[in-house]
Amino acid sequence: MDTENKKTDNNITLDQLTEVLDSGAIIKARNLLNSLYPSEIADVIESSPRNRRDLIWKLVSNDNRGETLAELTEEIRANLLDELIDKDGTEGLVTIAKNLDTDDLADIIQSLPKNLTSKTIKSLDKQNQDRLARVLSYSDDTAGGLMNTDTINIRSSVTVEVLLKYLRRLKKLPEQTDIVFVTDIMNKYFGYVSIQDLLVADTGTFISDIMIKDNNIIDPNTNQHEVARIFENADLVSAAVVDRDGILLGRITIDDVVDVIREEADDTVLNMAGLNKDDDIFAPIIQSTKRRSLWLGANLITAILAAAAIGIFEATIEKVVALAILMPIVASMGGIAGMQSLALVIRSQALDQIGSSNSKLLIVKEASIGILNGILWSSVVALAVYFWFESLFLGIVIASALMINLIIGAISGVSLPLILTKFKIDPALAGGVILTTITDIVGFISLLGIATIIM
Repeated sequence: MDTENKKTDNNITLDQLTEVLDSGAIIKARNLLNSLYPSEIADVIESSPRNRRDLIWKLVSNDNRGETLAELTEEIRANLLDELIDKDGTEGLVTIAKNLDTDDLADIIQSLPKNLTSKTIKSLDKQNQDRLARVLSYSDDTAGGLMNTDTINIRSSVTVEVLLKYLRRLKKLPEQTDIVFVTDIMNKYFGYVSIQDLLVADTGTFISDIMIKDNNIIDPNTNQHEVARIFENADLVSAAVVDRDGILLGRITIDDVVDVIREEADDTVLNMAGLNKDDDIFAPIIQSTKRRSLWLGANLITAILAAAAIGIFEATIEKVVALAILMPIVASMGGIAGMQSLALVIRSQALDQIGSSNSKLLIVKEASIGILNGILWSSVVALAVYFWFESLFLGIVIASALMINLIIGAISGVSLPLILTKFKIDPALAGGVILTTITDIVGFISLLGIATIIM
């Protein structure tokens, strides 16, 4: 397909497609949809209401269906697969499977009911069955689950001329091919030849003379986050996946790594709200309500804890009603200071920039920032409160409370991710809720407690 004519603005495309479908111009809608990349078609499907997805899916060409399925979230993919199987049995799925890369096919296979998985695998030829079995033997969040088995291998004893003739005979190279792997007859990995070096080398040169030793070999059990880090540090387009015996299993390409990076970014943002990247934005209302209720319930517990802290000082609030007006200022300032530290540390953890050697220094640094911000903003707020309520008492109370909460917020923001990580809890998922609880309770107790002591 001519990629130069493909559109790239999904917002306009969705609006255009909706307008064309509403007008009944099905052929125009099909042409418009299939002019997109499979990832863009997936975005269109995910952005469409559930009652329209079936129609859009029917318009997707057979050439695009496989890659589009691989790009969809698990929930939507499962729904479309159910409908595809109900309509065409496994024949439609088999057609799709034959046109897919092994890693993408593995993702789709894992979304199938167990009774259909074996049937679909058996429909493939022996070579593809073996390749698929190799990928499925690893977790999908590891290098083995990410890898594709479509490698081009060559022996070190042949010449550049022989390799070039071999490549021409293939007629089409696998996507993202920037290197040719050098192996022996048992597929033991020795290194690679870059396409760039191959094109400028003398045709009589032996492969062993231009072969490069690979310093970025990836073990199949390496987690996908570490894979992404290796690609980033070494600026790789593709990398060899090699087992402990030195056998080349497959390769990982940059397009799969980009997907990993995007998924991790989505996870971080959505986890902080108790959501999942695979959640369907047009899922049934009851289903979405159930998912979000658990998170709201957890937040309710933290809110009750903060309210209980306020209740202890009920008598103080009755005497000085202005304290109730000032409470949100102390709590929110501490919360924001903590969130700044929390976001910084979570990002640094994702980039593997924090370890036991520098974590203490980071805590000291954030505490120092909390102290300086405390001095600055407690002074500003104290002056504002003094002129607002004409009360030196209130100015001193809120300055003291704000100073305490800004320091505690900064220290909590940097400490929580480190502590949660040790307990193997995702800081992005739990950090925000715990931090808000701490800064709310500390802020309220500081403000009302100091007021009570002075009174």
